[in-house]
Amino acid sequence: MLMKKGLILLLGVITSLVAVSQNIQDAKKYIYYERNKSAEDLLQQIVKAEPANAEVWYLLSKAYLSSDNPAPLRNILSQAPASLKSEPYFQVAYGSYLLNNGNKDSAKYYFDQALDKTREKNADILSAIANAHITAKTGDAGYAVELLNKAVNREKKDPALFTMLGDAQRKLGNGSDAYKTYSLALDKDGRYAAALYRMGKIFVSQKNPEMYLKYFNQALEADSSYAPAVYELYYHYYFTEPQKAMDYFKQYVAKSDPSKTNDVLYTDLLYLNKQYQDAIGNAQQLLGRNNNADSMPRLYKLMAYSYLGLKDSANAMTSMNRYFSKEADTNKVAKDYEVMADLYAGVEGKQDSAIAYYLKTVEMAKEQPDKFHFYRKLSDLYKDQKDYLNQAKWLGMFYKDNPKASNIDLFNWGIANFKAEAYDQADTVFGTYIQKYPDQAFGYYWRARVNSLSDSTMEKGAAIPWYNQLISMIETDTTNKTNKKWLVEAYGYLAAYQTNQVKDYKAATENLKKILAIEPGNKDAQQYIIVLGKKISADNNNSTTGTTK
Repeated sequence: MLMKKGLILLLGVITSLVAVSQNIQDAKKYIYYERNKSAEDLLQQIVKAEPANAEVWYLLSKAYLSSDNPAPLRNILSQAPASLKSEPYFQVAYGSYLLNNGNKDSAKYYFDQALDKTREKNADILSAIANAHITAKTGDAGYAVELLNKAVNREKKDPALFTMLGDAQRKLGNGSDAYKTYSLALDKDGRYAAALYRMGKIFVSQKNPEMYLKYFNQALEADSSYAPAVYELYYHYYFTEPQKAMDYFKQYVAKSDPSKTNDVLYTDLLYLNKQYQDAIGNAQQLLGRNNNADSMPRLYKLMAYSYLGLKDSANAMTSMNRYFSKEADTNKVAKDYEVMADLYAGVEGKQDSAIAYYLKTVEMAKEQPDKFHFYRKLSDLYKDQKDYLNQAKWLGMFYKDNPKASNIDLFNWGIANFKAEAYDQADTVFGTYIQKYPDQAFGYYWRARVNSLSDSTMEKGAAIPWYNQLISMIETDTTNKTNKKWLVEAYGYLAAYQTNQVKDYKAATENLKKILAIEPGNKDAQQYIIVLGKKISADNNNSTTGTTK
């Protein structure tokens, strides 16, 4: 009977050990598939059952450090039995936590202890320390390569080690060597999806969609459960084929752990696929489920965009204001401020608010290639307010260094300066117009107009050269209404200058006659010709009698 009870007890212990071992393997799979929450939950259960298992504590730390929320790890590690603190796996776990927090020297102390205790002959410990250096921002990828080369020498058939070695080489910026190392991993196991996925990531960095799509699809062919590859396919099609992106995203959700991030991304895709009402409903449901959680402010923005898609600007404004009140400034992008500016621009009396948001948009987008678009909007808003000086400022910003700027943009910049009475700047702009488009009359005419106003007394005759050049360009085509109008103005200005400044009444009369040649009914020209005729006669009489003027 005692033997039977002992046998039953032994079988129970063996069964328990087998179960724990299987659970550990399952946890490793979860980490491999980047299902870190599932790994955390399972490993927490194993820790409660087997608190003295140092490897489990290491795997738990790895899962947390690979997740979006590694913060609880410090408290978790503090709960480990004191007897584990000298175990190599636990020392690597604690060192990984320290390195992830930037404490390189302290991390090295624990790593070195683990290496000394295993005499640098344990491939698992070597690779665990290498992994910490690869994943931490402050990690030493060169040291990771050194450790992994030692690990590979001990476990020459493990594709995971070669894949990790490729990761270290990628972190060093050596994509060519990384690609070769991933290929070695596939030599060990041709269906090792992680290696194929990492090959694809190399080509993502090179912006080569043909190649990265090839490897991501191959990763899924090798292992249909490998969610990271599905995510990359979703992300690729997000920018080009929203419906296809939705299909891949649903596959990704089915293969990954539930998360608030996925819930928000799904709402994003509903909006992108123009399912605006569904996007709004989904966002409202998520906010209600999470008590309008401040941790999900992007949902308010997606609601705003969806309301705009439905042409409901009032609700869009409400949602955007909520988004701005809940989202951190560091997470806001130029597009957010642009949307707010557009919304305010559509509200009567809110142009000042629109301008303020566009100015913020410009500040955030000054390094972006589409920044000129925002300059144009600002210039239009200032134009509506008849603030021509600021309109000119932003038209100038739009024109300068803009490869798509045209002669019309240059012309409008000059006109805005003209309206702002910034005559020196207007003269410079129209001077540039003449240099770039010497065969067009616009530059000459407006440069003449600008100088006629800046030299309002005609003392300098600043407008004369430009009116003369204008005349020489268009005098042969008086059938054109604009030419006719400009010629009348030019001849009239020359006549006025010759009358008031030069006192050359004959030359003035000739210019007035030219006006009558193209506009016979011009009463001003007729009247001034009579007046000048009398002056010429008087001057002649005075000359004959020897009397001075």
